[in-house]
Amino acid sequence: MKGVFYLGSPIQNKNTQVDFLKHRLNMFIDVLDAIEPEDTDLEDIDRLIAMLDEMESKCREFNNREGSESV
Repeated sequence: MKGVFYLGSPIQNKNTQVDFLKHRLNMFIDVLDAIEPEDTDLEDIDRLIAMLDEMESKCREFNNREGSESV
């Protein structure tokens, strides 16, 4: 996958889905590592929560796509 994501088109391949989620999780970890606890404000925490919500949404989307393909 190497940094290329399919904007606007659904990711059907399970390996590509996992790579996508791994990349997003690594981005989240990078942001989390960069945050200085003493300088963190509510907006930073909201941004982290939004990132987690987006990953959760993608997981549901991928699971639903998988379920609809097996019908």
